[in-house]
Amino acid sequence: MVFKSPWPSLEPYTPMSVPQMMEATVRRLPDKVALMTADGAAYTYRHWWDAVNGMARALQDEGVRKGDMIAIYAPNSCEYAVALHGALLAGATVTTLNPLYREREVEHQLADAGAKVVFTLTPLLPIVSEAKARLPKLEHVHELENAWEMAAAAKGAPDVVVIDPMKDMAVLPYSSGTTGLPKGVMLSHQNLTANVRQTMALGMTDESAVVLDFLPFFHIYGMMVLLNCGLAVGATQIILPRFEPEAALNIIQNHKVTDLYCVPPVVLALVNLPTLGDFDLSSLRFLMSGAAPLPAEVGRQAAAKFNCIVMQGYGMTESSPITNVNPLASPRDGTVGPAVADTLEKIVSLETGEEVGPGEVGELLVFGPQVMQGYWNNPDATRETMTDDGWLRTGDIVTADPDGYIRIHDRKKEMIKYKGYQIAPAELEAVLMEHPGVRDAAVIPKLDDEAGEVPKAFIVPREPGIDLNEVLAFVAEKVAPYKKIRFIEIVDSIPKNPSGKILRRMLIEQERARSGN
Repeated sequence: MVFKSPWPSLEPYTPMSVPQMMEATVRRLPDKVALMTADGAAYTYRHWWDAVNGMARALQDEGVRKGDMIAIYAPNSCEYAVALHGALLAGATVTTLNPLYREREVEHQLADAGAKVVFTLTPLLPIVSEAKARLPKLEHVHELENAWEMAAAAKGAPDVVVIDPMKDMAVLPYSSGTTGLPKGVMLSHQNLTANVRQTMALGMTDESAVVLDFLPFFHIYGMMVLLNCGLAVGATQIILPRFEPEAALNIIQNHKVTDLYCVPPVVLALVNLPTLGDFDLSSLRFLMSGAAPLPAEVGRQAAAKFNCIVMQGYGMTESSPITNVNPLASPRDGTVGPAVADTLEKIVSLETGEEVGPGEVGELLVFGPQVMQGYWNNPDATRETMTDDGWLRTGDIVTADPDGYIRIHDRKKEMIKYKGYQIAPAELEAVLMEHPGVRDAAVIPKLDDEAGEVPKAFIVPREPGIDLNEVLAFVAEKVAPYKKIRFIEIVDSIPKNPSGKILRRMLIEQERARSGN
């Protein structure tokens, strides 16, 4: 059974580039505040767009041409929005890196994407400099703090770049898979602008909105649902480099924030904050949770304590990202809502691949204008994830209510979701196997009340007496802090199928049986 969106169709989606969409807002609201820092520095849409044009000119003067790859390796800032949209206006493609990444992770993504220019913060420059010697395509490294000055120093308007929204890639975020390293997700200008239009049609955020942006812009949720949708509708966005509960609540109170986008660990941290009742949060219209399932009890507590609508949405990097959202007027507990406009969904049997009906368990498949072009330089992974006729296999195990509201139950893919971050078990297994004392290894998600899940490793040592703390430290030095292995156990062997694939599901079931979960 194919489930159709209950939202009115927006077709035909006139081809539109990201710069075209943003420029329309600037023309409509030139003097409205677009971006603010936590300290109160404010930039109007005109001020921001002038800087975007200057940045595009500066990049073109450096030799950036259509299709070149520009990387941003930094936490959230107003300057991030200047670099991102300046690069797009110059005709480049932008790949975004987690600012927690270490040298090996940075080098992998910059090399795989073929980055020509990198924007980063001064404290992160040593990491980029260490990798640069092994990145022959990388020509320029800029300090993102200087983005306004770099833009202002450029002379003249940028050269006009003709963009084919249907074909030309706008961004290349990286999505973790269960095998190998993260893969680049090719999202065209049309993918992004279609998903912005689908999101705007939900009637959630409009130009009256004041949005607090602490979800990271390197991630598709922060980049699209917050930053780009906010800019497209004409909202005012207050940007935080990272989430700090009391700082966030102060901003909500002092700036009358209306729309709050979160991930479940943030919601949990807020509802458990002893001082929550000291803040005036009456300006909030809704709290939207995404990136991982929100426990029902946490959602109920949040609705009571924030006195606003609390609901869930769903999406993937591969779908730009939004595919499902609960309507503000009728959110349904335990669901991520129905499909957004012009999005089809079906659930297929895990055994046969045949479509199943309401209430039956299966894998969710999605079809719509927001679905990616494919994985960067990885046709095999693209074929595994997308059907020949364009349906995206989400890897999530779900059921559907009769009217198409989707309930997420589990993941077919064995990703570890730590505080909204996705961690690929295979990446950590590869690092473990670099340790001279480890013969074999497997990594699984271990349930955790605070984080949702944390990585746990099983290792087969080469010799007795291996120092497990030393192994944990070895991995921690090579990966972002959120990827650190929290638990480790010695086993005689790693369960595998005849072809050598690790049977992580067997280890997960054993772990949950022992812990009683």
